[in-house]
Amino acid sequence: MKPPFSRRLVACACAATMLAVSGCATVDHRDPADPFEGFNRAMFAVNEGLDTVAIKPVAKGYDAVAPLPVKVAVGNFFGNIWDSWTAINNLLQGKGGDALSDVGRVLINSTVGIGGAFDVASEMGLTKHSEEFGQTLGKWGVPDGPYFYWPFIGPRTTRDTFGWLVDTYYDPVWRVDNVPLRNSLVAVRYTDLRASFLPADKIIEEAAFDKYSYIRDAYLQNRRSAIFDGNPPSLFTEDNYDY
Repeated sequence: MKPPFSRRLVACACAATMLAVSGCATVDHRDPADPFEGFNRAMFAVNEGLDTVAIKPVAKGYDAVAPLPVKVAVGNFFGNIWDSWTAINNLLQGKGGDALSDVGRVLINSTVGIGGAFDVASEMGLTKHSEEFGQTLGKWGVPDGPYFYWPFIGPRTTRDTFGWLVDTYYDPVWRVDNVPLRNSLVAVRYTDLRASFLPADKIIEEAAFDKYSYIRDAYLQNRRSAIFDGNPPSLFTEDNYDY
């Protein structure tokens, strides 16, 4: 029989605290991008505990109960909302053509696509983009800064942590005035997002000798690729060293 939820949560918190104490004293800072590895590993343990006892079970239940068309419609709905913010970031990055395409996607999917439930724009040849303010800052030349692993938020560089705050502030979902409706939308979106990562869980568990390092390196590599639209310059080029 599994211990009650509260006991498991307390156990996870205690384990994280012990890891923080030992990690800060013993971690060898070999990666210059991760100077606070002791703290980050402790927060990673907290997130893993929360995910195990609360977040992942809810996502698995949603994934099991919701029919595939419903999950697709939910993902499309929130993706359509994000397209409006993507358009602004593409414009700020000087990619006017992509910004116009994003606006077209929002207009088409919000109308013909019935509020974004159907991605009609992609069928019409309008490519979907995903841009965040952290990527915009990267385009402007703002360096990554130290890597952090935050509770609930997950992995972020210093630059992307600030970018996330801006993204959240301007996120149309978070700006809904009706608090119960806003909270429901946020819960559904993040449950759907977590459910979409379920297939990757087993792959990571099997492939990673050190799950923390695996996720950190994958995140940093992915962000670098995203900032340069899939074509990053060489890491050994002096002008791009800070990226």
